[in-house]
Amino acid sequence: MDTHCHLDAAEFEGTHDAVHARATSANVVHCVVPAVAVTNFQVVRELAHQYSYSYALGIHPMCVPQAQESDLQALDAELALRKSDPRLVAVGEIGLDYFVPELMQSPMRERQEHFYREQLKIARKHGLPVILHVRRSADKLLKHLREINPADGWSGIAHAFNGSQQQAEAFIELGFKLGFGGAVTFEPALQLRRLACDLPLASIVMETDSPDIPPHWLYTTAAQREQGQTQGRNQPAELPRIAQVVADLRGISMDALAAATTANALAALPRLRGLVFSTNMD
Repeated sequence: MDTHCHLDAAEFEGTHDAVHARATSANVVHCVVPAVAVTNFQVVRELAHQYSYSYALGIHPMCVPQAQESDLQALDAELALRKSDPRLVAVGEIGLDYFVPELMQSPMRERQEHFYREQLKIARKHGLPVILHVRRSADKLLKHLREINPADGWSGIAHAFNGSQQQAEAFIELGFKLGFGGAVTFEPALQLRRLACDLPLASIVMETDSPDIPPHWLYTTAAQREQGQTQGRNQPAELPRIAQVVADLRGISMDALAAATTANALAALPRLRGLVFSTNMD
């Protein structure tokens, strides 16, 4: 199961049927399609319904510079409107990005935190899990999660996790699963590969972040791109090969990894259970 795929991205325009067919042929049983801004709420919902996937609604930290306060109200209203839609499984992609330079400086850093906190409150109000963008921001994300903790605790996914062992354990303690994707396929990513190997199997889920974070076999360097080589487009069909890397690191079979990570996704995003089981994709 691909727990994070931006199927609405411009890179996929006109190819949705083919991308879905390749994913199906590769035995990728389901994709979660998260929104990044109010302007793509409708398209992610429509894609999820068209391909029997699921979706999440939220405002991505990289979209915060263009977002308005009214967008938070729009998110709240849309979640209320779609509350009976079984394909709506989370609030996301939300979080903090302390990697992009223009997002790190005040007042944008504080604005990111404001949008993150308000979306956590909205998720708590609607009883939904959250899908978190974590880029050099794990400690601050954890701080706000602890402060806005729902009565029954959090669930959700720390997407594209690349923090420390201690930060990983903190997310797990709060009820989160950690997303692993293309970055784990790079041999120099020693810390990330150690986490993929050593963390409890019950704590990880698989994702592609398509069309981004390509695995090493699709990646081209800046120098190669200058010479005319194109960057390979990541897509859900790459997930089994990515997962095989994780299975090999852990010394387990692909079947065991697939069964565990699918079960973990259902635990992180409980509404998936009805979708996956109803189509005999467990």
